[in-house]
Amino acid sequence: MNRLLIIGPPGAGKGTQAARIAEELGIPAISTGGIFRKNISEQTELGREAKSYIDAGNLVPDEVTNRMVRDRLGQDDARGGFLLDGYPRNTAQVQELDAILEELGQSLDRVLLLTAEDDELVQRLLGRAAEQGRSDDTEEVIRHRLEVYRAETAPIIGLYEQRGLVARVDGLGTVQEVAERLLAALGRS
Repeated sequence: MNRLLIIGPPGAGKGTQAARIAEELGIPAISTGGIFRKNISEQTELGREAKSYIDAGNLVPDEVTNRMVRDRLGQDDARGGFLLDGYPRNTAQVQELDAILEELGQSLDRVLLLTAEDDELVQRLLGRAAEQGRSDDTEEVIRHRLEVYRAETAPIIGLYEQRGLVARVDGLGTVQEVAERLLAALGRS
């Protein structure tokens, strides 16, 4: 089966690669950002609740995020597999994902960990910020995001490594090169 999770630091290309790999495998790429946007645009109960936090400048609490993910993974197109991007972000969310998958009679098959050096990520993100005219993405802000990633995600990586699920993949190179490495890590070339 193809029940996958992709994780990696900001700028490693998770979103780009998630879309490519999911398309290649014929499964949905599911990002928390995408789930938020869909629920908010459709004005679902969960969307209205998430929007109230976002509009106040706050992070959407785990409880709301967990309910959205539970709902999304229960949809028909995710029954044959999925590629999660951006969830779980902390150990509490790992426990919740475990519970969701257990209820569905499923488990994760693989965790794809994109790796890259901080300096390369900073340059990549500064370039993207310049392209998109995002003046808020300064080197200081980017390095802070990398620190937050390490603080929150390192324990998650360790949990999944203990389960033998993590495949480390070099996230540097062309989009095609990284996609080929990811597919190879899944036993597909």
